[in-house]
Amino acid sequence: MNGSVPVGRVVGVPLRMHWSVPLLAVFLAYGLGRQTLPLWTPGYSNAVYTLASAVGALLLMASLLLHEAAHAAMARRKKISVQDVTLWALGGMTRMGRPQSAAAAFAVAVSGPLTSLVIGGAALGAGIGLNTLPGWAVPGAVLGWLGWVNLALGVFNLLPAAPLDGGRVVQALLWWRTGDRDRADRAASRSGQVLGVLLMGAGWVTLLRGSSGGLWLVFTGLFVMVVAGAERQRAVIGTALQGVRVADAMSSPVATGADWLTVRRFIDEVALPSRHSAVPLLDFDGRPSGIVELRRLAAVQGPLRDTTQVRDLAVPLSRCAVASSEELLTEALDRLSTATGTRLLVIDGDRLVGIVTAKDITRLMRHNLLGGEKRG
Repeated sequence: MNGSVPVGRVVGVPLRMHWSVPLLAVFLAYGLGRQTLPLWTPGYSNAVYTLASAVGALLLMASLLLHEAAHAAMARRKKISVQDVTLWALGGMTRMGRPQSAAAAFAVAVSGPLTSLVIGGAALGAGIGLNTLPGWAVPGAVLGWLGWVNLALGVFNLLPAAPLDGGRVVQALLWWRTGDRDRADRAASRSGQVLGVLLMGAGWVTLLRGSSGGLWLVFTGLFVMVVAGAERQRAVIGTALQGVRVADAMSSPVATGADWLTVRRFIDEVALPSRHSAVPLLDFDGRPSGIVELRRLAAVQGPLRDTTQVRDLAVPLSRCAVASSEELLTEALDRLSTATGTRLLVIDGDRLVGIVTAKDITRLMRHNLLGGEKRG
């Protein structure tokens, strides 16, 4: 996700944090310390409320992390590749490959909400218990708040609409029942679009009634609607490309350049003649080493163009989306992300044999569509 930075690892996969997380923590701590705690446990000093609200916000961030960690851990248990876990203002996001069975998809989907519900129940029970002890009213209130928030998070995530976890559950059940994954994806994403519209409508009504909380509903609804629309489009593309190999879509041969060239030589000898916005790179042995975008070369000015090597500006192969020519295209496209970019490098053995771009996908789908019309 754009705007996120790596902060460590969780259950063996990279953990990233979006810039909106600190803002969310401050927002939650402010509401807890200025409104909730004074209402539930009146009579304490501002310092007590401030400290307690900061602890509560951190505990909630930790519970959100556990929610996403449960998804990642279950995915790894089901032999599904996990790219990373990202925390952001609306909770979290775990990027992973596509499950190979409905049972695996179901297990991964329910693991997060169940974790939130367990945390919520445990925190609420502990809060009620502490509230009966003298002098523990504020910690009990913090745990009670944490419990209710996690219970609400668990229930909300179980709503039957993608991209929420409940939508993933619906996908898995429909996939199991019909045996058609793409049809299940389309149905769940359609319900997500409907839910997004309903949340936005509820948010606007709440705003008109004078509650600022409606803005959060509008933002959440917009996110759900946009992501569900993108997933629906991906499902449609998946249906259109069913059974297609990477070799059928790739452009070959590929214009490449040596990664040891200076920026000036690379622009003059490779970039300008190729007329591409990005060029794959080869090392001394002719093996692919990454890809460089021309805009990054253009940013290097003056004498630096004669001393900077192109490899220093490139995206290394380890961060590129890579596939073999005989793979199914739909599975290979799942590796594309904001981190890898929109290009798929096709490598057989240790040789670059082709590249798949958005234009290649569009060309292939147009060809399939026209071919289908002619056959009809």
